[in-house]
Amino acid sequence: MFCKYCGKETQDGSDICADCKSKETSTVKEPEVINTTNSSNTTTNSEAKSKLAGGLLGIFLGTFGVHNFYLGYTGKAVAQLLITILSCGMLSFASAIWGLIEGILILTGSINTDGEGKPLRD
Repeated sequence: MFCKYCGKETQDGSDICADCKSKETSTVKEPEVINTTNSSNTTTNSEAKSKLAGGLLGIFLGTFGVHNFYLGYTGKAVAQLLITILSCGMLSFASAIWGLIEGILILTGSINTDGEGKPLRD
């Protein structure tokens, strides 16, 4: 078994390790419980990325992959940036079209999660 306070493996099968038992009981905190369920489909998280910001960044700065950096899709963002920079701007139209299409997809809701899989805020 593992200690419910610090996560160390216990030797005697109890739910508290010897280190936590030796501490005063007033200093031992209860483990924090995180609620992972979401009661609705829309997110109210203030840390959620904005769909509007991502879409507009894609439309106006998609050549440099700024919208993908914002949403956490770093691989695609670096690809767009390298296409523009390494070609000395000659292929920037390709990444600009790519960014424009992704910007429109973000605004229409076809792309509705960020790089971590969290839903985008309206």
